[in-house]
Amino acid sequence: MKLVRYGPAGREKPGMIDPDGVLRDLSRKVKDIDAEALAPTSLAALRKLDPRRLPAVKGRPRIGPCVAMPPKFVAIGLNFADHAKEAGVPIPAHPVVFFKAETSICGPNDNTITPKDSTQLDYEIELGLVIGRKARHVAVKDALRYVAGYCVINDVSERDFQLKRGASQWSKGKGCDTFGPIGPWLVTTDEIKDPQNLDMWLDVNGERRQTGNTKTMIFGVAELVADVSRYMTLLPGDVITTGTPPGVALGMKEPKGWLKPGDIVTCGISGLGEQRQKIVPFKGRG
Repeated sequence: MKLVRYGPAGREKPGMIDPDGVLRDLSRKVKDIDAEALAPTSLAALRKLDPRRLPAVKGRPRIGPCVAMPPKFVAIGLNFADHAKEAGVPIPAHPVVFFKAETSICGPNDNTITPKDSTQLDYEIELGLVIGRKARHVAVKDALRYVAGYCVINDVSERDFQLKRGASQWSKGKGCDTFGPIGPWLVTTDEIKDPQNLDMWLDVNGERRQTGNTKTMIFGVAELVADVSRYMTLLPGDVITTGTPPGVALGMKEPKGWLKPGDIVTCGISGLGEQRQKIVPFKGRG
């Protein structure tokens, strides 16, 4: 089941993609793709629907982030050994956990705004997971039961903010507005039998930059859910983004391939859809 949110930013409606790829309206069935809709009983009820009997959405509306107002946006760093190598850091013995700001969340095809004073704008294709049940101190063997579904995330990063403006300012470099495009779909776990065998890719202006597969993650999805749940209670609707394969601009030799206004980033994961972002300059006060 592919769940989606569509419409203007801040006024998205819930939807579902039918087997023919048609966007269908779900607003008479659920208020939003939120904690209530992601509960196991709610998802079970949605699976019983015949999508073709739902109203078709006309036109080509904007696609919003596939989950509404996540209580937490948790991120995992350096979770691919070859990415850790290109970043010049040791392979971590435990998951590296940080947070992306909720205000970074945007639709999968929304523009990426270059922050003021940005000099090293980067990209990271990542597998995202969405929690469907409250999870606290869960075992690895049970962890996938707490996952409602999966999605594509581009963990947009500003490396100068992250690495040079204070010691290891991960959240500062990864929490800027529009740095968290999520979607296009939330694909429920019944359609993704093995989250550890999903192909990943990212292009900049049509040039392939990243190619990977989730099977090379250091810590798999179940391990991450179990680990994070040891340190904080995971709530329905929480999003965890799980790390990126190699090929980021940070790992390139000079001249590095930092993103600049006008660039187009496209990325995707098998079975989870694709994203497209245009890099635009900062405009605003200050």
